[in-house]
Amino acid sequence: MNFLPISEPSIGEKEIEYVTDAVKSGWVSSLGKYLDMFEVNFADYCGTKYAVSTSNGTTALHLALVSLGIATNDEVIIPDLTFVATGNAVKYIGAKVVTVDIDEDSLCISPESIKKAITSKTKAIIPVHLYGHPANMEEINKIAKEHNLFVIEDAAEAHGAEVNGKKVGGLSDAGVFSFYGNKIMTSGEGGMITTNDKELYKKMRYLRDHAMSKDKRYWHTEVGFNYRMTNLQAALGVAQLERIDELLAKKNEIFDWYKEELNNVRGVRLNYQAPWAKNVYWVVCIELDGYSRSQRDNFIQKLNAKNIDSRPYFYPISDMQMYENAITPITHKVYQKGFNVPSYFDITKKQVEYICNSIREFL
Repeated sequence: MNFLPISEPSIGEKEIEYVTDAVKSGWVSSLGKYLDMFEVNFADYCGTKYAVSTSNGTTALHLALVSLGIATNDEVIIPDLTFVATGNAVKYIGAKVVTVDIDEDSLCISPESIKKAITSKTKAIIPVHLYGHPANMEEINKIAKEHNLFVIEDAAEAHGAEVNGKKVGGLSDAGVFSFYGNKIMTSGEGGMITTNDKELYKKMRYLRDHAMSKDKRYWHTEVGFNYRMTNLQAALGVAQLERIDELLAKKNEIFDWYKEELNNVRGVRLNYQAPWAKNVYWVVCIELDGYSRSQRDNFIQKLNAKNIDSRPYFYPISDMQMYENAITPITHKVYQKGFNVPSYFDITKKQVEYICNSIREFL
């Protein structure tokens, strides 16, 4: 069996056509028709009034935080189980990262844990729609409203996911997306911030381009950033967005293949979907009941030896030396037994069967 990667982008004729057109137009940097098109179309897809493209998902998080006025000594609550960019973006502005525990089923931030972590210094919550499953935004928004807190959705891994029929990205003050090459849809590198707040939208656009005055070229009234996306990246993004339903349908089909093969295997748990949620299955998650971290890592090594790429769950943020330790028993319990297996667009049912047969063999 040839090597089966965790992910790889699906690039077709439409993507090549649009990127080629962008190259030929001469607009290859941060101006061009595809940038406007991508922002308008993506906002429409998420059901928001506005969208601001950025150079990547991490800069999108940082830009959203700065534009909302989060600053030094403020506290921002995030889940302990997430990619490190969620915490790093908070660190960039000098705010304190407060990591809290997750819900064991959805793997997303626990509303009850949020309540316990709120202090007089808390200014924002960043729920992460982890591995394609949305966080419980209705409960989180209730908490935020009670305490006058901002909410920024980290939807980097969840394009098209829904809460009670409404797409993520439009369920808070701002939604942040990544278009890195391993995401459901890609622009190579790139990010997007969605919002319904006109003033926030204007502030983000202003700061994204070095905070340059619209009336006085090369005049800057505050420190801004060069967080712009290129027209080339946007061209790829526009093409991918036009295929988003196809990309999501294939993710769902791949998950169904895994479910068919592994659902009745004792001790194996696959991605969960809450009754109120639409999971987009960015990656297929497997948890092995009763496994220690070393046993899980050994299992991954065995899969890799059979040309099956597999990755452990993200490390708990609070375990890293840059962050404060936190008591998050569910995060640590889940982390040590969870890993991801291949679910890229072009994987076949036969290849999924090979992966599942290998898993059953090792168990």
